[in-house]
Amino acid sequence: MIDWDRVAELRSEIGEEGFGEVIELFLDEVEGVVMRLGHEMATLEEDLHFLKGSAWNLGFAAFGRLCQEGERQAAAGDMAAVDVHAVVACYGASKTDFMARVHEFCDRSGIAAA
Repeated sequence: MIDWDRVAELRSEIGEEGFGEVIELFLDEVEGVVMRLGHEMATLEEDLHFLKGSAWNLGFAAFGRLCQEGERQAAAGDMAAVDVHAVVACYGASKTDFMARVHEFCDRSGIAAA
């Protein structure tokens, strides 16, 4: 579900302080988009594209794949085929998995409460 090698790579690239900021920004921005996903069909393709890039950047591999699949469907004009519920559920499961181990990569205690 989570590409932990990518998480470690990102942490190494930007350092602990930057990594903590990226996590906080990711959670804030992604959750905002996830909450509106499917309610604004005109932005579905764009929203899924944003989510895909954000997910892959932070190692949310399964979530990123679902977003990519949905983005392709939306780009083809088949909005009804996009399983928004599966995307949202995958994000929730991915976040739970990630938050359970984030302390291994970042000592900032405030992140775990986000």
